[in-house]
This record gives sequence, C-alpha cells and structure tokens, in this order.
Amino acid sequence: MYFCPLCANLLLVKPGEYGNELFCQSCPYVSKITKPLSKRQQFARKAVDDVLGGAGSWENVDQTDASCPKCEHNRAFFMQIQIRSADEPMSIFYKCVKCSNQWREG
Repeated sequence: MYFCPLCANLLLVKPGEYGNELFCQSCPYVSKITKPLSKRQQFARKAVDDVLGGAGSWENVDQTDASCPKCEHNRAFFMQIQIRSADEPMSIFYKCVKCSNQWREG
C-alpha cells in the first residue's frame, strides 16, 4: 500500500495516458508508475498470553473424574470460567493429570 504524501490517504491505481498512475481520491496528487511496485514485509508476532492464566493458574485447582481424550486417563484438574455473556453457562476447562492435555466443555 502506498499513501499520499500530501494528505496521507491511500493511493489507488488507474490507467493513464502513458501507463498506470497512482492517484489520491482526496487531493489532486498523481504519480506515474515507472517500475513494478512490490514489497514484502514480515511482521514480528506478538507474544500471546495464556487465556487461562498460564501454568500458575492450575496449581490450586480441584480434581475430578474425567476421561482424557488423548490418553484415556480418568483423572483431570478442572476450573470453571465465564468466557461468554453472563446469561450463558460457564465453560469448564480440564487438564489431564497424566499427560497435561487440556480440553474444554461448554
């Protein structure tokens, strides 16, 4: 994307008399395209916070009988979190005691 140096709006491409041109819809700025315009830029990924609070959030939670979908172990830690609007039921998050696989119900 290229932006107008006069008003900072996005420049658009239109066919002109002698080739394609970049033009601004807000002001009279026009620029001829003399070479192919392409530029690739990789953006750094942001660090994503764990929605459930990280490893520390699982330290003091209760255990229950729940079958792990990954290893079929029958014990898991669980916690209830309200992730939707207040009039909808809470979601239950599980973490397997054996393999630490996490899954959700609700």
